[in-house]
Amino acid sequence: MNPAAPVPAWVAIGGNQGEVRTTLEAAIDAIDALAGTCVLQRSALYRTPAWGRTDQPDFINGVIAVETVLAAPDLLAELLGIERRFGRRRDEDAGRWGPRTLDLDLLLYDDQVLELPGLSLPHPRLHERAFVLVPLADIAPGLVVPGRGRVDELLAKVDASGIQAIP
Repeated sequence: MNPAAPVPAWVAIGGNQGEVRTTLEAAIDAIDALAGTCVLQRSALYRTPAWGRTDQPDFINGVIAVETVLAAPDLLAELLGIERRFGRRRDEDAGRWGPRTLDLDLLLYDDQVLELPGLSLPHPRLHERAFVLVPLADIAPGLVVPGRGRVDELLAKVDASGIQAIP
């Protein structure tokens, strides 16, 4: 069921294979083109060290703020569809935290706390990841992550060394 009125949501964008900046721009356009969805803000892009598996190229990461009438599970389904269109594989052979053409993670959906198969809100590791918190702080430093605190306070608790803004 769709909410009665548009709600804000925040999406992490990233990748480390191919023409990443071009892919991210096209993915943002694809998100903006979703029915009932509008991109409101976008962070700077950042070069970030690979996380989880460090034997791969650095990533380029950012965050966008959107307004949407899509329910959270429907928005996630659309984001996963956009990933697939840009060559993202999420099967076991692709490996966890491995290289990818495009990564779109639904970080927050309004102030909802939600646990569904395949969807946890807020994103369960958002508060630990500088590569998400740095760009999120660009556009929403005072945003409260339910159960965790303000974005700027969360960022102050993580190691953001090695993260560089891309001109």
